[in-house]
Amino acid sequence: MSNTVSVNFGFDDALAALKAGELVGVPTETVYGLAADAANEDAVAKIYTAKGRPSFNPLIAHVSGLDMAQRYGRLEPKVLELVATFWPGPLTIVVPLKTNCGIAAPVTAGLNTIALRHPHGVMAELAKKLDAPIAAPSANISGKISPTTAQHVADDLGDKVAMVLDGGPCVVGVESTVVKVHEGKIILLREGGLAAEDIEAVMGPIERGTNTPKIEAPGMLLKHYAPQLPLRMNAKSVKTDEALIAFGDPLDGAMITRNLSVRGNLEEAANKLFATMKELENSGANAIAVQPIPNHGLGAAINDRLKRAAEGSGN
Repeated sequence: MSNTVSVNFGFDDALAALKAGELVGVPTETVYGLAADAANEDAVAKIYTAKGRPSFNPLIAHVSGLDMAQRYGRLEPKVLELVATFWPGPLTIVVPLKTNCGIAAPVTAGLNTIALRHPHGVMAELAKKLDAPIAAPSANISGKISPTTAQHVADDLGDKVAMVLDGGPCVVGVESTVVKVHEGKIILLREGGLAAEDIEAVMGPIERGTNTPKIEAPGMLLKHYAPQLPLRMNAKSVKTDEALIAFGDPLDGAMITRNLSVRGNLEEAANKLFATMKELENSGANAIAVQPIPNHGLGAAINDRLKRAAEGSGN
């Protein structure tokens, strides 16, 4: 496959490509998405083909706001509270799918629910102009490291995309948090760029449903976000042939070290996680060791991605 792909064409070019049923790499505040018109079944099918994504793994439908969301999903009062507080932003909400709403069947992977998100920035603007949601998983080969720059998309997907809009490095750096509401209770399905504690500060206690084996939403596969090298977590020592992902004071002895945050800041660490993993998988090391990351705030999302990466890398 050729890696030749147009990067940083304008908004109108991206909109035209989406209308033509093509795939476009589009930045969001979380990661770059592999975007297609969510009402175009052939276009959505191209996402699964380009990524090698399992057909049972649903997609997030990105909307331009509440009005568009209500055209496709049934939003109960507690969902409306979540929307009013956290949209636009890195929060995806799984809600019942409206019948005959015009969404392409592969978006929901046969489920009777739809995962909706109103992101900051150009993805929402494209959805508004398209007058339809944009289906967009992360713009990478399925199971591999998610892209946080336009170049990551171009390197991974090449000419499988019509073009990539370059919005610079993503601000958050990990995918959106995913929740659903059941019987008035908020259930966390995937840790992400909105910390669970931030939701609880406004909405009260939420239930953790991230250990369920059932695929209810995007990003719940056990093996995911994996580098080409074996990755191990919670390293207390490091080997001379290993690359080290440090947090705070780094361990000694690694072949190469990259620090997610010298000052121990979880937001900075989340922002740098995927880019650091991508760099180190091509560093010449034989494996990647990761120092312990606190499991609170965005640290929960970081550890979630690292666990899936370790499983996906066969370690």
